Amino acid sequence: MTRAVLVTGGAGYIGAHACKALRNAGFLPVTFDNLSTGWRDAVRFGPLVQGDLFDRAALDAAFAEYRPVAVMHFAALSLVGEAMRDPGKYWRANVLGSLNLIEAAVEAGCLDVVFSSTCATYGDQDGVVLDEDTPQRPINSYGKSKRAIEDMLADFGASHGLRAVIFRYFNVAGADPEGEVGEFHQPETHLIPLMLDAIDGKRPALTVFGTDYPTPDGTCIRDYVHVSDLADAHVLGVNWLLDGQGSRVFCLGTGSGFSVREVIEQSRHVTNRDVPLVYGERRAGDAVALVSGSARARTELGWQPKRSNMRDMIGDAWRWHQTGGFKS
Repeated sequence: MTRAVLVTGGAGYIGAHACKALRNAGFLPVTFDNLSTGWRDAVRFGPLVQGDLFDRAALDAAFAEYRPVAVMHFAALSLVGEAMRDPGKYWRANVLGSLNLIEAAVEAGCLDVVFSSTCATYGDQDGVVLDEDTPQRPINSYGKSKRAIEDMLADFGASHGLRAVIFRYFNVAGADPEGEVGEFHQPETHLIPLMLDAIDGKRPALTVFGTDYPTPDGTCIRDYVHVSDLADAHVLGVNWLLDGQGSRVFCLGTGSGFSVREVIEQSRHVTNRDVPLVYGERRAGDAVALVSGSARARTELGWQPKRSNMRDMIGDAWRWHQTGGFKS
């Protein structure tokens, strides 16, 4: 019998790629998603349970029907600007939703959870290369809510034996190299798809937020990971737990940061087109530089990112972009 994994947010960008990776690894990915930001068309690799994390009855029914061996938890609000304006929305959606999920999983006896956390839990630690032991100092309610969920998982580990692999990762980019799924947000907020929209004439220009950061070219720096490499890491996380390993935190990054200007320049090489640009003020809550310095995922999980270079990330995203994205 195929082992099921319940994937919250499986109709979203990262969740859909994780579902494909799970299917390719021999699991049955069961997407649990309210489709508020996800896409029905993205659910191509297993069944969809349309439900909300606030609906405990729907969660209980999903656990009872599919009896998953593990949970992958992606579902969350994640817009930094919105988190600064409306922190209550983030505490309710991310923390209370996660509490419902964890309690339902524990009651169902599903004690292995892979949690999609974020480097935003570190806050703005300028000049610090981040690893699993770096102090967490989030500067917005998005990062704070994710840190709270990490603490929640630890508490349920102590009280109920729940085991969690926590991935703190950096900027995610790219698309499925085979073109089955990709990034398609409405509204879009991520740098690379916004840049491709500007190149393709779907928006007048790309806005560069802040050119006065204390970096070599004045724009903020991020560590980018290809979404397919990220999905592979999550499958490794499931296997880590099912093999009987204990709870563990892993940073997922390449250790190579790219500034906004460097990403734009790389796009010119990949697409052979210029990027129309306008310049704006810094956004509240944006850190100067976020770069991973960890090798733990490579040495312990055996994670080997294959496509986390800027050429492949932009190239795969560009091919997906030209399909027009999801329709429903």
